[in-house]
Amino acid sequence: MSRVVLVTGSSTGGIGYALCEEFAKKGCKVYATARNISKIADFPESLPVQVEKLELDVNNDESIAKALAYVEEKEGRLDVLVNNAGVTAPGPLIEVPIELVKDVYETNVFAILRLCRAAVPLMNKHNSGNIINIGSIVGEMYVSSPTSPFTRIYSPHLTPSHPPPSPVPWSGVYASSKAAVYMLSEILSMELSPFNITVTHIAPGAIKSNIAANCASRITLSPTSLYERYAPFIQKRVDSSQGPNAMDTREFARRVVGNAMRRRPGRYLTLGGSARMFSVLKWLPRGFVLWMMWRMFSPRK
Repeated sequence: MSRVVLVTGSSTGGIGYALCEEFAKKGCKVYATARNISKIADFPESLPVQVEKLELDVNNDESIAKALAYVEEKEGRLDVLVNNAGVTAPGPLIEVPIELVKDVYETNVFAILRLCRAAVPLMNKHNSGNIINIGSIVGEMYVSSPTSPFTRIYSPHLTPSHPPPSPVPWSGVYASSKAAVYMLSEILSMELSPFNITVTHIAPGAIKSNIAANCASRITLSPTSLYERYAPFIQKRVDSSQGPNAMDTREFARRVVGNAMRRRPGRYLTLGGSARMFSVLKWLPRGFVLWMMWRMFSPRK
């Protein structure tokens, strides 16, 4: 029996669209969702199974319930839920408008809970399912182990149960929301195990997509900003995910879907441009990591 998959944030040009296409190539029945389905281009007719577009606002419980009810009526089941919808709000933490911060957390964090609460009962009817949460490498970049000599010397306050998240400047709102996604994924993995529902946390590095264009319009620096001279570096941070080392979106989708199609999907998958660099950083002293990240995205004195 082919799997039934629902993907949020499937607008054209993003990784959600590529994931829909790749799942369909594997013979899955895919529901590509977005708040505005006019932003989802038609999928190639050559796909073995046609992708169906479905309106779904991840921040609206009624919209979620309606979409899940439609899938249940049509398919009778849901095998894979991909929580991909996400937004960002680049800029200095003390100046990003609180309304934008709330918007990021609403879409990146609370929406995952909304979707899981709606999807798990449907998955549980068949005692199986896989939830894929798209996080970010900037939300899970741990530095050196709390038991390592480096950490005991440079960061003695860290404990094994409190590993630090990524310290990337100008993306504090986004990174902190994705750190929350990481923790939600781990706890969901435990709490849903009695129902044979697996949870996979994907931590993309740099992936070719339209994210830079989308978030550039959300950079907010007032004329009286304390950070006016840092504006080019904030833009540099936004553009850094779309550099020459960014992974092709189709390759990203191929590897994520490959993991999902396994009999027992892996819990973690980290991939994309800069992923190797971030993996190395977790072994370095925290003070050095903070200095290096700040030096990358700030002017020289």
